[in-house]
Amino acid sequence: MRLSERPLIAQAEIDECVKRLARDIAARHQDGRGLVLVVVLKGATIFAADLMRCLDVHPLRIEYIRAKSYDGTHSMGEVELIVLPDLSVAGQRVLVVEDILDTGRTTTAILSALENANPASLELCTLLDKPSRRVVPVDAQYVGFSIDDHFVVGYGLDYREAYRSLPEIYVLEPSNG
Repeated sequence: MRLSERPLIAQAEIDECVKRLARDIAARHQDGRGLVLVVVLKGATIFAADLMRCLDVHPLRIEYIRAKSYDGTHSMGEVELIVLPDLSVAGQRVLVVEDILDTGRTTTAILSALENANPASLELCTLLDKPSRRVVPVDAQYVGFSIDDHFVVGYGLDYREAYRSLPEIYVLEPSNG
């Protein structure tokens, strides 16, 4: 596997997108009731950190959830929730922060688990949306970029734990030969 020569999404585009998403989210949550960001580990960590720094919503709380559904570049078809929020989200407004919305299996499992915790509201923000791969219907209220069916890395997204620290998003392509 090798990285595409040029980024699919440049750092400046990501920065502008994060600011836009933060403005859109803040516009819906300015009543002082606050928001709980539930960050999907590990891929959404960088995105969530940047989003939080731009987000003018108070009080703002952060929780984490971890799900595993990939082995290399292939979805395993089943979702395992490994880490759940430490504190109760019952009665709270919850925003799930996801790196990529792909088949919908992982996101649906996460949303279902959180819905069972009885939040006041539950919304989804994803940096990347890959609608061509969707097998389970799920929509995000906040979408950064819609992309074609590429396996992407960088800005928190990985391939077997590599490439997360890249500041831009690249396509991971098969090696020639």
